[in-house]
Formats: sequence, structure tokens, C-alpha cells
Amino acid sequence: MATSGRRLRRGLPRVPGGDPWPPDGEVAADATAGVSPAAVADASPSSNSSVGGEAPGVPAGSSAAASTSAASTASGDEVPEVTATVSSAAEAAALRRGLPREPGGEPWPPAGARRPAAEPAPVTAASVPPAAATTTASVSDVAGARSVAPGDAEGQPHRVTTVASSGDGTPVRRGLPRTAGGDPWPPAGTTVRPVATAEPAAVGASVPGAALEAAHTSSDEGPSRGSEPPRDEPEAVPSTVAARSVPAAVATDRAPLTVPRTVWPGRAAYHRPPTRPAPARFGPFTRLQWVGAVLVGGIALLYAAALAVTFVRALLSLPGLQDFLAAFPGEYHLPESAPVGIPAWLGWQHFFNVFLMVLIIRSGLQVRTEKRPNVFWTPRRNRKGKISLALWFHQALDILWLVNGVVFVVLLFVTGHWMRIVPTSWEVFPNALSAALQYVSLDWPTENGWVNYNALQQLAYFSTVFLAAPLAAITGYRMSGMWPKKVARLNAAFPVEWARRLHFPVMLYFVVFIFIHVALVLATGALRNLNHMYAAQGSVDGVAYADNWTGFWMFFASLVVIAGAWIAARPLVLAPIAKLFGTVSSR
Repeated sequence: MATSGRRLRRGLPRVPGGDPWPPDGEVAADATAGVSPAAVADASPSSNSSVGGEAPGVPAGSSAAASTSAASTASGDEVPEVTATVSSAAEAAALRRGLPREPGGEPWPPAGARRPAAEPAPVTAASVPPAAATTTASVSDVAGARSVAPGDAEGQPHRVTTVASSGDGTPVRRGLPRTAGGDPWPPAGTTVRPVATAEPAAVGASVPGAALEAAHTSSDEGPSRGSEPPRDEPEAVPSTVAARSVPAAVATDRAPLTVPRTVWPGRAAYHRPPTRPAPARFGPFTRLQWVGAVLVGGIALLYAAALAVTFVRALLSLPGLQDFLAAFPGEYHLPESAPVGIPAWLGWQHFFNVFLMVLIIRSGLQVRTEKRPNVFWTPRRNRKGKISLALWFHQALDILWLVNGVVFVVLLFVTGHWMRIVPTSWEVFPNALSAALQYVSLDWPTENGWVNYNALQQLAYFSTVFLAAPLAAITGYRMSGMWPKKVARLNAAFPVEWARRLHFPVMLYFVVFIFIHVALVLATGALRNLNHMYAAQGSVDGVAYADNWTGFWMFFASLVVIAGAWIAARPLVLAPIAKLFGTVSSR
């Protein structure tokens, strides 16, 4: 019996700041089977020859020693009785220690604990049938070739092993109960009976009669063949009987816990709280996040505006800037032929422009955010030009807006009102700077829109009518289906990617312009300005219609019409109108 160990790999420490576990130098002991020499009884010369064979079904790895004794009679009628004894020589290996069973306790299992070894059990081989007495010599050289391992042929001592039977069982650790409120599982007193395996041994087996009949049965030929061992195989060992290993039954009971129970099923063992659905998102934020962003952004804007007002007022208090404001009050004189007042056609053009711009912005945002349209429109003359109903509505509004803009520009130049929004002097730039400083300082310039706009208004109106509007129309036309796609040079000179990159920022400019324009109209005399734009009422002195509410009610009515159009811009209302110009379908 020999015992050898292997060095254990060290892992993380068991306590913070401690040494790696297990301690350096610990080894795992392995049980190595020892071999006891076999005691073989001498048989009489007239008795049967030894029958050697490898035990079928015997697994490798077990340690055993077998001894046989045979007694033969002169007549040869009696069959020798062979008994094999199995001894277990495996030494119990030391168990590796793990985590403690309770806080602050010692590592488990205790130091010095070893795995229990299986006790030996005698194994008795079956006796050889009488009919095989005369043929054992001829079978011995065949079975002997399998009874010895290749390493034994070189002079190593031969090992005869059998299967060790299981002895007393090891108590099993008990765990959680199988049912609510039940006892720990497995029941108390349950043990595990280890099963030992056996190495291949040169143990004789009882030779069945059918196998011996297949061998040479001649009594004269048997001794001659059995006396010569095989040339390429080692000689067979003395007569042994093989014993088949019988696995031991494993009990189902386990030992109870050795420590107090500290873990109990809580509410999480039987209760699963319902998962809350994710809040709906409107763009990148949820509703609550949008409220927070608006509040934070509004506070930041108010703070920045207060800083700007304080800074500009400090600048305007300087003597040099006061002289600048006196030289450039914010407006310059128009040519003598410039008309005075706002005609009625200009007020209606203004209303149509606001009405179409609001719907264009709405439909444009819908087209930009729509991923899978539900309704489509197809022109009658071009079946391949199918587009979504939202895009058709957007393009239809663009066409109406362009028509209204062309009429507006023509009437401007026909009536001479172009001089009110087109700069006619270089003085417009210093006056525009002066008007901007006055607006920021909240000391707004005194102006009368019925007669003349200030320089900053004039530049804003000119940029909107003659720069932003044409740019929006050109980029929109480039992205529409009316653009000639077969003209290669034109497409290369104005790629559609450029149109997409410019069209949306132009829309943002219109939004900012409308917001600032409405805010200034309401802040610099709402009733007077609304009378100018909607009711075409005003005076040269600027105070005649300052208390007139006619323009305000017309403005309110226009807002109601715009809001109704915003709500009615749905497929249910748009589909019948679109059918007048093409085919409407759901796919």
C-alpha cells in the first residue's frame, strides 16, 4: 500500500487582507492500492492444469489480493474448489477544507477528517464444471494471454485485484425540505455506501462447458499444446478464478445538518412583483423629463436674458454709445415715393401666409418622423410615383404657399410697397445695430409700422421674403418627385443630399422668425399692430387706433381657423380631397 499526494492550487484569501487559501504546502492525499501476494496451492501432477483468465467486467483501479488453493485427486473426477478473498488496502484521503458553516466558525470539514474507505468482502468463484476437467490445459494458453498486462511480461510483479465491497455508509448532509413546512431532505439516518473499483486482475473464471467444447478436446493434444506458452504473449499466472464486481446499492437517506439552520424562505421565494411598464417617450425624453428640461431650459434662458439686459444697459450708459444712438435712432427715411399705410390685400396675404406656414410646418414634421405610412397617394398619370398621404399634403400646401408668395411679390412691386421691406440705403446696417441694442436693453425704439419699419424689421422681412422663402422652395422642389431625375448634370450640380441638409434648418429659421415676430407684435402695442396687419387701420401719429379691438378679434378668428385646420389635417379628411387628384390606397 502506497500513498502519494499532489500539491493544492492556492486561491483567494478567506478574510480581507489574509493569505491565499489553502495555506502553502498542503497536498491532497490519493489512495493507492497495495497488492498482497497470491498464495497458490500446488496441485498434483495428475490433476488439472491451471486455468488463467482475466475477469470480465472488472474495472481498473481497485486494489485486491487473491489466494487460491486446489486439491486434485488421482482419479481426476473431483473438481477443486477455489475461493478468492478480497481485501481493501486503500487508505482514506484527507478531505479539502472549505468555507465555515456559520459566521466566524472554523473551515468545514474539521481538520483531519478523511474520506472513509470501503471494507473488503470475500468473493467466491463458481466451481469448474466436471466436463471441463479434461480440457483446461488447452484453454489455459488462450486465457493466459489476457490475464497478464503488457507491463507484467517484462518481469514486473503480477497484481491480482478484485472489487472491494462497500461497508458501512457515510452519513449524508440534510438540505431544504421538498415541501413547504416539511422535514429536511433526505430523512435522518440516510447514508451513502461507497463503491470501490478493481483493476484488471489475472483472476480465474469458471469456464462454461460450451466454451470448453469449442477448444481442442483431445487429451493427448491438450498437454502438448498447453506445455508450450505463446511466443508473443507472457505466460499465464497460476490458476485463479475471476470474480465479477457487483456495484453496491446507494442509500437515499442523508444525514441531518451539523449546524443550526440560518436560511429561511422569504417573500421572494413565492412572490414575484409585477414589472412596471416603461414610461412612454416623446422623442428622446419621457413626459416628466420634458417637463424638467423645459423648466431648466426656461430658467437658464431667463438668467441669460437678465445678464444680457444688464450688460447692454451698462454699455449704453457710456457717452460714446449715447452719441451713436442719437446719430442712428434705429430707422432711416424712405424714398419720397414710398406709399404710406398697409392696404387690405396685404392683410389678407399675411393671413394666408400664416395659415399655410403653420400647416406646412406640421405636415413637414409628420413626414420627417413618419416611419411606416398607413395611407398612400398615387397620381393618375404616373403609377410609379406613389407617395404617402402626408407627403402629398405637404407638397400640396407648398404649391399653394408658392402661389400665394408669387402673388404677394407681384403686388409688392406693382404698388411700390417693396420699398418698405427692401433696404434702399446703407444706413440700414448701423440703424439695425442701434435697434438691436435698444431691444436688448428693453428700451424699445419708437416706431410706427403704418409709416415705416425700423431697420432691424426691414432686414428681417427682406431676408424672409427674398432669401429664406426661395431657399425653402428650391430645396423642397429638389426632394420632390417633380424634379427631373434624368438630367445627370443638374443632379450632379445640386445633389439631393444638399437639399435635405438645408431644408430642415430653413424650417427652423421660419419657426424662430414667427416666434420672435409674434412676441414683438404683442409686446410693442398689440392692439395698434393687430389693427395694422389684420384690419388695415392706422394713422400717421400712431395713436389713433391704439385702443381699437377690431384687429384683435380678427386675429383671434384667424387663430381659430388655423387650429381647426391643424386638427382636421387627418387621413379621414384628407383622403377625399386627395382622391380628386389621384388614387388613395392603404398600400
